[in-house]
Amino acid sequence: MLPITIRKRTIHKADLELIQATVNKHWDRGRKCISKVLCQQWNWLQPNGRLKDMACREVLLTLNRKGLITLPPRLNSANNDKRNRSIPVVEIDKSSLNGKLSDLAPVKVKLVRNTPLEPLYNSLIQQHHYLGYRQIVGNHLKYMAFANGQPVACLGWGSAAWSVKSRDSFIGWDKSTKEKNLYFVANNTRFLILTWVSVKCLASKLLGLTAKRISNDWLEIYNHPLYLLETFVEKNRFAGTCYKASNWIWVGQTKGTAKKGHDHLFHGNIKDVYLYPLRKDFRKKLTG
Repeated sequence: MLPITIRKRTIHKADLELIQATVNKHWDRGRKCISKVLCQQWNWLQPNGRLKDMACREVLLTLNRKGLITLPPRLNSANNDKRNRSIPVVEIDKSSLNGKLSDLAPVKVKLVRNTPLEPLYNSLIQQHHYLGYRQIVGNHLKYMAFANGQPVACLGWGSAAWSVKSRDSFIGWDKSTKEKNLYFVANNTRFLILTWVSVKCLASKLLGLTAKRISNDWLEIYNHPLYLLETFVEKNRFAGTCYKASNWIWVGQTKGTAKKGHDHLFHGNIKDVYLYPLRKDFRKKLTG
């Protein structure tokens, strides 16, 4: 069974002794603490210098599941649903906003993560997006758009999906190159035009405004730029019109499967895959 590679980290028999010793030493402090201590011991860092503690936690869980180490009981439940459902409702003016884009004052997009506006973003997504709010694991940004001083939309971005055959073929990625460069791609995880807002071309306008700034915002926070954006549009629910209008490129469809543990289960929810290059030499950057 050993060595075993998990999240691009290869664990040998000798590593198990160090891992279990660290677990035992910090047993009462919980799994989160243990993963951070291990990252420090391994000098396992993200490009922005932060610890890869989420990846380390997956390593620990996999080793524990295989019976190679023993972890302490969780200090908190692993189920985030209760926490996500308890997001406070933030009330705002819901007066209808209709008309043409040209009738509005300049639309502004604001980065709201770690600002006083973040609870409003979370509340609006939870109340009005069909998928609701889920805390994004890993690198992510949250934006809100305003017109005439009124919130009109929310856009969420997170780390790219691991396995997308049509995207990888479009870029020209083999597995090893993708492993090195996947973090240069961001995924549009949420896009919500508020239900009381009906302004033609607003959605495509917001995608364009966000695309102009997201790489610099990502660079400032995570210490590296972005070269490509991706999104998945549920084929049976949406036509992807705003992405097409914003010059996003349709490259194919997903297989309708989802990963659960080490298995891929078919759920039949086929999604269209759209990509948006942020610079002309994106392929060179992503395959270099």
